[in-house]
Amino acid sequence: MRIFVAGGAGYVGSHCVRRLLDDGHEVTVYDNLSAGHRAAVGRRATFVAGDLGDPARLERAFATGQFDAAMHFAAFLNVGESVSEPLKYWHNNVANTLNLLRCMQAHGVRRFIFSSSCAVYGEPDELPITEDLPKNPINPYGATKLAVEWMLEHSAVAWQLGSVALRYFNASGAAADGTLGEDHDPEVHLIPLVLQVALGKRPHIKVFGTDYPTPDGTCIRDYIHVEDLAEAHLRAVLNCQPGVFEAYNVGTGRGYSVLEIISAAREVTGHPIPAIETDRRPGDPAILYADPTRIRHRYGWEPRYRDVKTIIETAWRWHRSHPNGYQDR
Repeated sequence: MRIFVAGGAGYVGSHCVRRLLDDGHEVTVYDNLSAGHRAAVGRRATFVAGDLGDPARLERAFATGQFDAAMHFAAFLNVGESVSEPLKYWHNNVANTLNLLRCMQAHGVRRFIFSSSCAVYGEPDELPITEDLPKNPINPYGATKLAVEWMLEHSAVAWQLGSVALRYFNASGAAADGTLGEDHDPEVHLIPLVLQVALGKRPHIKVFGTDYPTPDGTCIRDYIHVEDLAEAHLRAVLNCQPGVFEAYNVGTGRGYSVLEIISAAREVTGHPIPAIETDRRPGDPAILYADPTRIRHRYGWEPRYRDVKTIIETAWRWHRSHPNGYQDR
């Protein structure tokens, strides 16, 4: 297939691009490089510099090739920032996605894989989280992801769009060969922040809240390796059906607390990694972990990386070899 990948120079996007290329597909990456890295794309994919907020540029990019499918990784992802700057998130995550869908409709592209989030569930009433639980996002980030899912449901009926929303839990780790990894500016994810302490780039790691209703008082999350996410995207695009909207949780089915992640990182790195307790962040649910049964049954997908220490080891390999990131800013 010929696949258009918006945000393919970013963390998850670049790993998915590599997996698509390895499976023999032609990939065009469309990215404004505000959060992505040209070096993460490599030479095998076609790269087009562009913003989803520029419909004319987007139209020109689509006119260059007859695409069979599109994937979307170009959303903003900082939960705390979404609370303080909600309009920024509604503009990029929803309005700009609408631009992409309109362009797809005009060019007859009817396969779409969307990078969604477990944030659509908010504070779940039951654990583990299944796809059928109520969707009650508690922050603007989650609300924007749910709004796009609604657009996809309506588009399935209106113009036979086939789409799959993959509701990530916590994307983590790095490519097994150490050549692709996580490089955000500013960094907001726990594992790379902890590893920056081990590298001497930060004096300590902040623990946001130690009074949650969990065994050690810190938030619990399901950490899914980025290469397992990439495999889920490949299987989704191969099985996407016209006129059908599907949504799947992509996680391991097990949660780890913030303190457990810090402890595992200490073991992997051999560094003491000082931790400082501070107040909760707004919009953080206490516990989120997946029931991935549906995607297992539908696609035969299984996570290869189940142990968080192994996930951290892949991230540590990347960060040690790229202490200053991709160096392309």
